[in-house]
Amino acid sequence: MNIILFIAAFTVLSCSSDNDAANNEYNNPEVFAPVIDMNDNINLEITTDKAIYAPETQVKFNILGSIPEGAKIRIRHGANVVEEQPLTGNSFSWTAPSADNMGYMVDVYTLTDNKENIHGTIAVDVSSNWKRFPRYGFVGTYDASKTSSQIESDLNFLNRCHINGLQFYDWQNKHHCPLGGKPNELLDEYKDIANRQVLTSVVKDYISGAHQLGMKAMFYNLCYGALDDAKADGVSNKWYLYKNNKHSDIDKLDLSNEWKSDIFLLDPSNTNWQNYIIDRNNDVYSSLDFDGFHIDQVGDRGSVYDYYGGSVNLPKAFASFITAIKNARPEKSLVMNAVSRFGQQNIAGTGDVDFLYNEMWGSEDMFSDFGKVINENNYFSGNTMNTVFAAYMNYGKSGSQGTFNTPGILLTDAVIFALGGAHLELGDHMLCHEYFPNSNLQMSSELKKNIVAYYDFMTAYENLLRDGGQQTASDIVSGNQSICINAWPPLMHGVTAINRNVGNRQVINLINFSKANSLSWRDINGTQPEPTAFSNIPVRIKAAGVKKVWVASPDYIGGAPQQISFKQDGDYVLTTVPNLKYWSMIVLEK
Repeated sequence: MNIILFIAAFTVLSCSSDNDAANNEYNNPEVFAPVIDMNDNINLEITTDKAIYAPETQVKFNILGSIPEGAKIRIRHGANVVEEQPLTGNSFSWTAPSADNMGYMVDVYTLTDNKENIHGTIAVDVSSNWKRFPRYGFVGTYDASKTSSQIESDLNFLNRCHINGLQFYDWQNKHHCPLGGKPNELLDEYKDIANRQVLTSVVKDYISGAHQLGMKAMFYNLCYGALDDAKADGVSNKWYLYKNNKHSDIDKLDLSNEWKSDIFLLDPSNTNWQNYIIDRNNDVYSSLDFDGFHIDQVGDRGSVYDYYGGSVNLPKAFASFITAIKNARPEKSLVMNAVSRFGQQNIAGTGDVDFLYNEMWGSEDMFSDFGKVINENNYFSGNTMNTVFAAYMNYGKSGSQGTFNTPGILLTDAVIFALGGAHLELGDHMLCHEYFPNSNLQMSSELKKNIVAYYDFMTAYENLLRDGGQQTASDIVSGNQSICINAWPPLMHGVTAINRNVGNRQVINLINFSKANSLSWRDINGTQPEPTAFSNIPVRIKAAGVKKVWVASPDYIGGAPQQISFKQDGDYVLTTVPNLKYWSMIVLEK
């Protein structure tokens, strides 16, 4: 679990020019000579047959490309080799160890003149349940365009990114009666809230395909939504939320006239409504092989009342709803959205959701807000639940066709992942809007390639990034006068260090804001520039008793770890970081 204690970190720039003594140390040619890097010859595409594996099960690798002579396949946990074998063909099988909740980096390499050539990498997550390290994706369209080959293509990419759970957004017929038809009489086709075509066969095919890849399938719905025909389906006016205490003005979401209906809101704590929707959910579970319920809300509604004029505390009502839903089907997974953190403490307090999910908006649009939310969520959950962010990128461009801005996406993902969170962004397209079917923005081939590397990195090093530890203010100084390193939170035109102590390892994530034009993660108009790439950065780190130092980056050699030389100088380590583009991770083992 992501046990992080955020310390009020100082943000004084740590430039080498500030410390003459440090400058003298950087003159040591033995430690700070340019690092001889491993060759970056990524030319093999490696895939696995699942996104997540139970311990002691078989992991199957398929390798596309010409296997070089003398190639070996190597599996590492951190920098420690778990298994290594000659690679004689384009497929390989490995039985995962018995240890649960472990991430591994797999690479194919050759050795030439004692120099490693990395030809391909992929991560493996060995976990019996997605709850520990959720990597959440989505599906948003279920019409005739979703042929079998399209569904397979969508899921194969999500599998390559190790997505272990899918939110089925707007799959439902009606919010108060989500199933299309009756349990024994399913409709072949129906319309969603936006009057879009939904084919039941497509929903089923996505579910079965996800399950074959080890992914959970979560059906989306509001905790308190009903359409205008709900009375005919047995929903009572006494169950609704009202904007006044005279039950004369039902709270609702006004939607386009081209859509099926406005959405009318009910009291989530009303037991009659809870029992009603539990029955409707049971209809869903008896007909479709969903693993759980992704519960949505629409944020703070101001003052709202029940039918009898009593004030309704929505955060408490959310907790009541979650508890009722869980008690009805304890074997099913639950996740609930906290829109701009609304109700998150109560949601977490139930202990009945698999992880915490935050939809971030303009009031929390700074990179530093990710840290604040993770900190809060750790406190709310007693350090038992990880965090997934719904954070919509390049939002100002979402009204027209275009492509995502690669630097903005990668910088935001680097921050989220380095802090221990995950990002809901990948599905049958990449998300740019809270209405998930909006697919106006597409990933370039460059971004798609980089996204795979970033998800490999988050998965392979999940035990260093998302599995406990204590975050503290970092003490790291750059010996390059043009590079200023500051402690979290980030500053413009510098490099930010996020320091976490995990067991006997000190983990320093360096995030490059050297060219950033904003400290807002949203990159609304897609203008965040590519950072300056640095190489061979001499650094001094406060760390005693260090036995080994290694680095890894999703921007370099597929995220493979690279051991580097260092000098222990009292309570400090002197070493050289080979490269930094967006994100590099230094690990000091003690």
